[in-house]
Parts: sequence; structure tokens; C-alpha cells
Amino acid sequence: MRLSVVLSFLLAVSLIGCTKKSEDTIKVGVFGPFTGGSAPMGVSMRNGVQIAIDEINASGGVLGKKIQMVDRDDEAKNERGGQIMQEFLDKENVVAVLGPINTGVADASTQYPNQKKVPMIINVSAGAKVNELFKTNPENYVFRIAANDDIQSKVIVGEAMKRGYKKPALLCDDTNYGQNGREKMEGVLKSLNVKPVYIGKFKLKDTDMSAQLQEAKAAGADVLLVYGIGPELAAISNSMSRIGWNPEMIGSWTLAMSNYITNAGKNGNGTKMPQTFIEQAASTPKQKKFVEDYKAKFKESPIASAVSAAQGYDSMYLLKNAIQQANSTEGKKIKEALENFNAPYEGVTGTYAKPFSTTDHEAVKETNVMLGEVKDGIVIQATTPTKK
Repeated sequence: MRLSVVLSFLLAVSLIGCTKKSEDTIKVGVFGPFTGGSAPMGVSMRNGVQIAIDEINASGGVLGKKIQMVDRDDEAKNERGGQIMQEFLDKENVVAVLGPINTGVADASTQYPNQKKVPMIINVSAGAKVNELFKTNPENYVFRIAANDDIQSKVIVGEAMKRGYKKPALLCDDTNYGQNGREKMEGVLKSLNVKPVYIGKFKLKDTDMSAQLQEAKAAGADVLLVYGIGPELAAISNSMSRIGWNPEMIGSWTLAMSNYITNAGKNGNGTKMPQTFIEQAASTPKQKKFVEDYKAKFKESPIASAVSAAQGYDSMYLLKNAIQQANSTEGKKIKEALENFNAPYEGVTGTYAKPFSTTDHEAVKETNVMLGEVKDGIVIQATTPTKK
């Protein structure tokens, strides 16, 4: 009898301890590809979030509680993204979710936060549906801090036109991301009464694009507009060198990934892309401190995907500020705070006075984007173009 009483007492103490521990932290789900070809983006994003969490916790946390990251590797697999999101919401009881990277993974995941009324801030995926979700979800819980495909396409095509090119060739991967980018670029070109002389595609893990490039060359292309991720974009640059055809190449922000720059080597020089943050152009105290802290903590220079790291960092602070303003971790109240910020946030990728509203969940506008250029293994800010 006495033994059972003692065991009951110990169990009760244990449960109280667990409850107290849970109540002392605010869980935030973070997911992305931490392995595979997209890993530079996923790992850099997670690292950026971690730096923000460390800063927040060191200054006392939020609402008197520490932030706890719950991270998962989605392996860039769509079905894995959906599984992780359900785990976050049903088992881990996170108050919000940050990520992911890949368009297909994001689109396979966003239904769950809207069903559970838990905010999700997409911090890298450019092609995922965000404002489009209002049609089926008037109470949309999905936000984004990244240059979406509409913005990137305008910048890419606009840059080509500024440089006087008139016969663009489009070469994009066959994923949701690549084909969404291709469709958006075609739309922008059509609005300018410009028709691509060639449209081609390639698969992930393809290493030789010579056939597509020969067709683009034969069609008379004077500039190459590309959409894909690092390894395959490097294969394009290396294939261009192999066949001795080197038109200017402008493409998606992913041309700044480390596995593009490393694999393309000197063949990547001159390649241009839209960027929300360029490590080598860091100028504000906030940006300089972020770069210094990242290098000190992760022993990495240059950052594998500086855009992903910076957007990850800013997404965590936007969430923290929303929780603080809402004075609550309730999903609906966090969402309302995100849509009605009462104070500006100076981040690494820019200063956001009111990043979101009740009808616009896209924080990044075209004015937040600059043009990057690969030069000798790093990304620099591109100079003003000269029209041909």
C-alpha cells in the first residue's frame, strides 16, 4: 500500500515537472532539406533561425519563455513535407512553423496550418502559393518572407531587356519550381511583346545540357534565362563552356547557392540573379553583425546560401515580434499581429514597417530586391547595366 502511494507521488511529481518544462518554452517548427542537392538552402535557413533564437533567448525570450526549435529534414520530398507538418501540429504542438525551401514541399504542406489555424511563415520557397490561398482560405495562416516567382521573373526579364537583349532562350528544370518560373517569365516577356526563341527543360541530376543549349544557339538566342537549383544550373554553365557558346546567363536567385558557384567554377563568372541579401554587400550594423555571428558560430565563409540564412533569421524575428505584440501564443492572435504590426522591424534583408496585411501575406516587394553577380567564387552586387 505504502509502495503504491510512493509510486503515485513520484509519478505526479514527474508529470508536474514535464508540464512545467513544456510551459517554460515556446516550440517553433522549422523544416527544409538538410540533405541532398537543396541542402545548402535548408541548412543555411535553419542556421539563420538558430542565430535569431539564440539572441532572443539570451535577452530573456518572449513572454518570459524560451524559444525551442523543433527541426525536421524534409529531404526535398513533397510527401515528407506533409508528414512533418502533421507531426509538428498534432504531436509537437508548435505555435508556428518556419520553412520550407522547395515549392512542391511547401504546396503539399500549407493545407495543414490553415486547418489547424497555426501561422506558417515560408522563408525561402519562391514558388509556393501564399496569397493565392485566400481564395479557399479567407482566414489564411500562410505568410512569406522571400522574393516570390512573380518578383524574380520581373527582375530577371527586366534585367535582360535593360541590357538590350531581344532573343531570350528559357531553360528551366521540370519541377514545380522550375516550371512555375518558366511560366512567370513567359508571362512577363509576353507583356513586353517579346517571344522566346527557345524554351527547354531538364531534370534534376542531369549533368549535360549540351543538347538543349545547341538548340537554343541554333534558334539565335542572345541571352539565357534559367530557373532551377545549384547543381543543375552549374551543369548548364559547364555545358555552355563545353560547346563554346557563352551568352549572358540571368536566372533564379538560386544561382547564388554554394553548389552552383563551386561546381561551375570560372564558368559561373558573370552570372546574375535577384537577391534579397548579398553577404559581400552587407553595410548596415545589423547585416554586418549577422554575417560576423554566422561565421563565428558555424565556421563557414562564405555562407552556403546567404539569402536563405538571412530570410530564416528575419522570419524568426517577425514571428517573435508578433507573439510579443499579441501577448499570446494563440494562432489566431499571432496571425492578427502579423497582419497589423504596430512597430517597424529592421532586419537583415530590409526594414519592414508593415510587412503583411489582411489581404497581402507577401513581405518582400520588388523594391527589396537587388541584383547579384557571381565573381571569382563569391556573389557581389551587380553594377548598373549598359544597354547594348
